Amino acid sequence: MAELSSLALSLPVAAAGLAYLNAKTGLWYDRAMLRGTLPAIFRVINRERKDRCSTFYTLEEAAKNKSTSNRLFIRFQDKSWTYAEVYEMALKYGNWFKNKFGIKSKDIVAVDLQNSDHFIFICFGLWSIGAKPAYINYNLTGQPLVHCVSTANSVLMLVDPEVATNVDDSVREKLGDLRIEFLTEEAKAEVLATEPIRPSDSLRSGEVSRDMAILIYTSGTTGLPKAAIVSWKKMTLAGSFVSGFLGTKISDVFYTCMPLYHGSATIMGMSQCLESGCTFAIGKKFSTKVFWNEVRQHDATMIQYVGETCRYLLAARPQIDPTTGENMDKKHNVRIAFGNGLRPDIWEKFRERFNIESIAEFYGSTEGNLATWNLSRNDFATGAIGRFGILYRQIAKLTSAIVRQDIDTDSPWRDPKTGLCRHVNPGEIGELLMTLPADTQRDFQGYYNNHEATEKKILRNVFKKGDGYFRTGDLVSLDSEGRMFFHDRIGDTFRWKSENVATTEVSEALSTHPAVQEANVYGVQLPNHDGRAGCAALTLTQEVLDDALLRSLAEHARGKLPKYAVPIFLRIGKGLTAAVTGTNKQQKHGLREQGVNPTLVGDDEIFWLKDGTYVKFSNSDWNRLNAGQVKL
Repeated sequence: MAELSSLALSLPVAAAGLAYLNAKTGLWYDRAMLRGTLPAIFRVINRERKDRCSTFYTLEEAAKNKSTSNRLFIRFQDKSWTYAEVYEMALKYGNWFKNKFGIKSKDIVAVDLQNSDHFIFICFGLWSIGAKPAYINYNLTGQPLVHCVSTANSVLMLVDPEVATNVDDSVREKLGDLRIEFLTEEAKAEVLATEPIRPSDSLRSGEVSRDMAILIYTSGTTGLPKAAIVSWKKMTLAGSFVSGFLGTKISDVFYTCMPLYHGSATIMGMSQCLESGCTFAIGKKFSTKVFWNEVRQHDATMIQYVGETCRYLLAARPQIDPTTGENMDKKHNVRIAFGNGLRPDIWEKFRERFNIESIAEFYGSTEGNLATWNLSRNDFATGAIGRFGILYRQIAKLTSAIVRQDIDTDSPWRDPKTGLCRHVNPGEIGELLMTLPADTQRDFQGYYNNHEATEKKILRNVFKKGDGYFRTGDLVSLDSEGRMFFHDRIGDTFRWKSENVATTEVSEALSTHPAVQEANVYGVQLPNHDGRAGCAALTLTQEVLDDALLRSLAEHARGKLPKYAVPIFLRIGKGLTAAVTGTNKQQKHGLREQGVNPTLVGDDEIFWLKDGTYVKFSNSDWNRLNAGQVKL
């Protein structure tokens, strides 16, 4: 009896000890990572071995399997399509492309379309005949549009009639003899009338996992967009990993209104749903007015965000049921919000207001070879872009590095004696590098038809002669508990008064002011001054901009930030709204170029810090700066 009593007491103690060890080491988190990693690697190897690398075969398998063929795959507006129906539409589109336009295996078709169910059908249709889509940002016009279509060596351009005005006479002239077709209702009717004949395997055979699946373009924030090569391997690895990591179930509905031309929606969204066998619900475009209505319409259990999406949703007024008067903020079935770019200052506010159980933040780039992941259910990992248990911390040391940065050159610092880079200490900020295999040209494809840009993303001889790393261009830190935090883009951090100013930290500090909805912070060059002065483009929650608010903004900034980091200038108007990508990510390049010259900022107003408050910055003030009559 005494032994049983002793055992009864020892079991809870042992359980508590194991729970503590599990929490302290993060082993539970490592299990979640392994749950995603191992099946993903197996699928890549198995599909290449079977000559089934194309994602077309993954859809075909689901469509032919009795347990999945009648399960809903795509939802868009009031339409729903099962896996079998999507497969049939893919075959119809494949034959339409092949018979009407003569599209052949390995041909590239420029897809300039808004979000819709047909966007997905077209993608699988091209894959069915061995062709490849180049996803074009449908907002592009003029030379950027011509550049993207030409870079891909496209043989056909398929355009959404709703963006037909972007393809004007000057674009057509520069594209020469390229055939341009519009996806009209008549064209869709042609497709529906096409026989769903399965194209021969010979059109797709021989492809390996590193071969191109899609071209997806960078946002072009500092120049013309670059075409990133997305391989079959990336489609399979990312989709399968995310499915396992998040614990996606076949009953889940993943909703996104992020543009399908972007990697997040296609690679992390559509591919994840395909690999897990769940439903992919698509919104045409992001709007705070329809977001939650569509989430409820599609019974979504998972939603996707990118950039400042969550901030915009937080800034919107609560939706009230017109019949009952009930606040609808928590009336949904969403358990996970998944995406990238959720800033720490609104992380918990978003979770609490909309009652989201888990935030799943990832960090990565379309052209990159690795990513980091953070599945957060409490405030321990709030704001982290990556998280590692004790096991994955060791793996992270082999697959990535954070190196000391030389901010004057925007390059990793190198030891004058050895010429090699140096790791930062835990908690210190440096550039995140991702390990590349020895044969970097084989496994890191980078950008299509742009060898120079690809080479710029590779850093060689980092820790030893002959090694190679992918440059992320981002400044991060990794603390002693395995949490990785984003600090700034290289080039966004600037020097002022011999101090380094991180734009994201200033932005987050300003965003805690009750009148600030969003802040985009950047450094501007000033005549007769060294370094760059801080400027913040603001979107305000109130229309009235008076002296009291300007003084309040100055006092708030001084209370939250060191003196050197307090913005010298404010830009208020529509400039910030215009400096946002189609995926709700802030752009700084144009704002930096315009600076604080009042003649370059359009209808926006510039204010500067004087005598403890912000006051109007005029043309005469700019002239005084140019004449060297002002010293800041």
